[in-house]
Amino acid sequence: MALKNARDDSDVPIDASREFEYTQADFELVRKLIYKRAGISLAPVKIDMVYSRLARRLRALGMSRFKDYLTYLETGAGESEWESFTNALTTNLTSFFREEHHFKVLAEHLAARRGRRLSIWCCAASTGEEPYSIAMTAIEALGANAQVSILATDLDTQVLEKGRAGVYPVERVDRMSPERLRRFFMRGTGAQEGYVRVRPELQSMITFQQVNLLANPWAVRGPFDAVFCRNVMIYFDKPTQAGILRRFVPLMAPDSLLFVGHSESLFHVADAFKLRGKTVYELARPESVHVA
Repeated sequence: MALKNARDDSDVPIDASREFEYTQADFELVRKLIYKRAGISLAPVKIDMVYSRLARRLRALGMSRFKDYLTYLETGAGESEWESFTNALTTNLTSFFREEHHFKVLAEHLAARRGRRLSIWCCAASTGEEPYSIAMTAIEALGANAQVSILATDLDTQVLEKGRAGVYPVERVDRMSPERLRRFFMRGTGAQEGYVRVRPELQSMITFQQVNLLANPWAVRGPFDAVFCRNVMIYFDKPTQAGILRRFVPLMAPDSLLFVGHSESLFHVADAFKLRGKTVYELARPESVHVA
């Protein structure tokens, strides 16, 4: 006797009271598309987050079902909508001098290389707080004429625009010392009251550029004296992590440092990197690095 197929609820709306029809099958397709597009591995628990992040795209396009939106992405959407899709699902949690111990290590690293033209890559720049923190650290370590260039990249084009503008609500800098505030920021007046702007001399050190870490090749050129890749690897599976991390190696100077997030480790690429300090790594075999 033939067995009756078990019921498949993947196309049943998860919550019929929601504004947009959204099914388990829709969520699984979102997971597949964002992994292919950006290497981001969405956990099953992110099902509600995906709804809330993408609902605004359906609203903007006048659609009522996630299925229609995803069909549009796969068959007719242009690059701008794919960009909006990716931006919506990208997490951009950041702050000035986050994980402060890293900046103390960076200051010592830069000071030991005084007199050299130095280059740093911040590959998850978000809205700019991290690259600006790097720039402030460089000036404090080397002086106002520090010869340091910073490449600030991110997948999300919207946050890069915010970083490029360098304007922040005052509460974003309220934990910064008065000395740093005076030295590196201008307070807004009139319509801009309640905001601060990064000083031009700090902005001039940084180039903001979109880079997808899954792209091959990267539109990035080394050698870099330091690479910040913090709280990025947690969104990728282990094989993707390993592939990206190994691609950093030829772009790093032999005495370069790699800074990662507080919950990240590089034990699975121990052949490429060795631990230098708390979430700070150096090249395992610096003598093998050859930068064109």
